[in-house]
Amino acid sequence: QVQVVESGGELVQAGGSLRLSCAASGRIFSINTMGWYRQAPGSQRELVATITSGGRTNYADSVKGRFTISRDNAKNTVYLQMNSLKPEDTAAYYCKVNVVVAGTITYLEVWGQGTLVTVSS
Repeated sequence: QVQVVESGGELVQAGGSLRLSCAASGRIFSINTMGWYRQAPGSQRELVATITSGGRTNYADSVKGRFTISRDNAKNTVYLQMNSLKPEDTAAYYCKVNVVVAGTITYLEVWGQGTLVTVSS
């Protein structure tokens, strides 16, 4: 009833930039927190950045000053601008959104399928 689709991942050289997008669709009444997480091979999934419906942001220490999360509430979309990319940023990046389903009082946590970011040295 709610779908989340990420895009924007690709191969980039160290020092370069990428912008990831994540769009939510379906029976959405409202979206609360939206966030980006990443998982490198052999590692656990970790938080990258989150943004509340009011625009409050939170970042992992490893990306502070390099990554910026933003959202367009009219489009149910969250973005992750990644600058000064490093090889250690290589991972599958996942979007997670917390939604209230339209016509219900159901609260869902929905994950996307992931988009791969590879940073070459």
